[in-house]
Amino acid sequence: MLAPTAAPDPVARRAEALDTIAAVLPIDRRDKLAEILTDQDVETLKHLVNEGMGANTLRALTSDLAYLEAWCLAATETPLPWPAPEALLLKFVAHHLWDPARRETDPEHGMPTAVDQSLRDGGFLRSPGPHAPDTVRRRLASWSTLTKWRGLDGAFASPALKSALRLAVRAVPRTRRRKSAKAVTGDVLAKLLATCGEQSLRDVRDRAILMVAFASGGRRRSEVAGLRKEQLTIEAPVTGDDGIALPSLSIHLGRTKNSGAGQDEVVYLTGRPVEALNAWLAAAKIDAGSVFRAIDRWGHVSKRALDPKAVNDIVKLRVKMAGLEVGEFSAHGLRSGYLTEAANRGIPLPEAMEQSRHRSLQQAASYYNSAGRRSGRAARLI
Repeated sequence: MLAPTAAPDPVARRAEALDTIAAVLPIDRRDKLAEILTDQDVETLKHLVNEGMGANTLRALTSDLAYLEAWCLAATETPLPWPAPEALLLKFVAHHLWDPARRETDPEHGMPTAVDQSLRDGGFLRSPGPHAPDTVRRRLASWSTLTKWRGLDGAFASPALKSALRLAVRAVPRTRRRKSAKAVTGDVLAKLLATCGEQSLRDVRDRAILMVAFASGGRRRSEVAGLRKEQLTIEAPVTGDDGIALPSLSIHLGRTKNSGAGQDEVVYLTGRPVEALNAWLAAAKIDAGSVFRAIDRWGHVSKRALDPKAVNDIVKLRVKMAGLEVGEFSAHGLRSGYLTEAANRGIPLPEAMEQSRHRSLQQAASYYNSAGRRSGRAARLI
């Protein structure tokens, strides 16, 4: 008689459940998520996947939910309650929006040291100081949304919470900064590509990531990390200025952050980026599934997609290798850099927006205006 099989422990069971929706989650942190999230959290995420929730939205909600669960465990030693009482929402604001100057004279002001350390040990908190107001607002909005999906009402519209949030933001002024202090324009991109050799599998992959992300209109890191072979379609060659036929392909992005529901966004690659991408696919022997994947220390290519954060890490690594200031560039610099470079080369804004898929003319035009003002006559009067 066979011995009965032991039932999997709750963490292992949640990890297996999360594995079924790996394509839209930061799955490199699957085990950590399985420890933090509850069974009900995982069921909610699976339901949202089945309902067709956009991958970027779901990824952000998962990240926020994991942070909220980790913070609540550290701050109250209990899992996140549903619905959350008003007092817990006020505590969240107090822990995340505080005055550094007052903290110097009052150690009890802001997030307690033990809570801060617990979140840092778990990898949930990295930057020092209070949170950005927009981050706090987004996490409260995610908290409210998840509460409603559970069929519950919360205190998110309470006058006390609104007042506390307004006063806390006013007490912690922050200068708005771009996601990447500097744009990765053509000259910067050339320096990053120069760090990618010919023999290393990582070099081949990183060159393809940099060229594809930039040339496809400055794709977001989540779009680069989530790219799948099935989204690529070989197109007829394009004749270059010198009469030479250049390889071409289209990338079907599907629904993106800026597109409407059910809309398939399409961008095109021509020439060197296509060659770099094909070189990576051939070297990694990828004929289906995720295009960009992790590579372990022994040179083995993973079957899973890169995490979006890994794309940012790759950009920063290449920035460092190129001898540039790491703190001045990020993966978002590829997006702003594409539009800035297009402006520098005199490409019409509507044509550039067709490739970048920006919907906001004001946002896209800001890169053009900066480039124009920098090189214009008004800046060269003497």
